[in-house]
Formats: sequence, C-alpha cells, structure tokens
Amino acid sequence: MTRKDDVDAVLPLKPVDFLVLLVLFESERHGYGIVRDIAARSDEKIRLVPGNLYSVLRRLLGTGLIEEIQERPAPDLDDERRRYYGITAYGKRVLAAEVRRLQALVTVAQDLRIVDRP
Repeated sequence: MTRKDDVDAVLPLKPVDFLVLLVLFESERHGYGIVRDIAARSDEKIRLVPGNLYSVLRRLLGTGLIEEIQERPAPDLDDERRRYYGITAYGKRVLAAEVRRLQALVTVAQDLRIVDRP
C-alpha cells in the first residue's frame, strides 16, 4: 500500500490505470460504464473484460486512487448489484502528474522530430 500523499510512488501509471482514472475524472461510473467509456475513447481498440477490469479496480482501490461510492442513483434508475467508483483527490493529483509526465515525453518526441508539433 502506498502513502496517499506520495504521487511519485505510483508513477508511471499502467495505460489501463490511466484510462480508468481519465474516465472517472469526468464522473463516477459503475464497472460496465467504465468498460463502455474506455472502449468509446479508444475507438473500440481497448475493450476490457470483466475479470481484467475488476483486477484493475482492486489495484486502484488498494492504492487509494479511486474509491467505491456509497451514494447511488434512484433505485428505479439502477441495478442494486452495481458498484460505483469515483476518483479520489489523491487520484486526481496522480492523474495530473501522469499527464505532465506524458506531455514531457511527447515534447521530447516532437523535439526529435519523431512527430510534428500541432
């Protein structure tokens, strides 16, 4: 278990962890919503199966990057078996640090003219 204030302890993030945090940064989601949004954001190139998703969620819960949300939608709008997840304040700090880390790598690639600058 990592300390909840040590951002560097969990960097770099695994790509799938990064995607889950991106999706949860926008809003809380249940497992299927996370899978659906990651697939949509990746043009269907990344499709998580339930077993993989829940091992990712357990890891992110264990490091304090996400939390299970207790407040639920109205019962008539929801399946009571669903679990909802949200990003924590620590998770937001880690996500921002990872974005900065990736931006720095892209800058290096642009400086080397591997890709053009936008």
